[in-house]
Amino acid sequence: MPHDTDPRISLLIVDDHPVVRDGLRGMFESAPGFTVVGEAVNGVEAVERAAALDPDVILMDLRMPGGGGVDAIAELSRRRVRARVLVLTTYDTDSDTLPAIEAGATGYLLKDAPRDELFTAVRAAAEGRTVLSPAVASRLVSAVRDSGAPGNEALSAREREVLALVAKGTSNREVARELFISEATVKTHLTHLYAKLGVKDRAAAVATAYERGILG
Repeated sequence: MPHDTDPRISLLIVDDHPVVRDGLRGMFESAPGFTVVGEAVNGVEAVERAAALDPDVILMDLRMPGGGGVDAIAELSRRRVRARVLVLTTYDTDSDTLPAIEAGATGYLLKDAPRDELFTAVRAAAEGRTVLSPAVASRLVSAVRDSGAPGNEALSAREREVLALVAKGTSNREVARELFISEATVKTHLTHLYAKLGVKDRAAAVATAYERGILG
């Protein structure tokens, strides 16, 4: 595979607008350290092309006719595709942000991000680090904070899985490996379950879960 010998970060660009794809391709190909290996016009094609091209990072739009980004991200996670997904979108509404992060996206940037911020974000995503633009980060925090009265909301199946592993003293990295999700996604699940349990750390989460019979 090219990425084994090529030190450049390989990219797959997913967007239904040709002008956007051309602009991103031009921007990355003119910068050192990147190579664009392919493009896709919707989520379904993105999954196929990711499997065929094995890119390091996928730049993913969310709202596309013929297959949206959130479903594609979930499918890529399910197939355990190596690529990190960096969502690049015009929208920063909660209805898009949270599902994309929960589905397994490594990061989330708005399309009006400055060029250098975009390059830095792709490099960070390639290393598996979480990338959130400040606007998105504050929305995520607000969404978690406003998700109902603390301690009264049921945990999702995935959150219970994460909590069960945490109760055994498993680190975030090991939880990510065990559940085939990114470390960033583990942190997102922890943030959500802390809010739902009304706690601030792992120890309190485990104690509260045993107290309420969530963990037996």
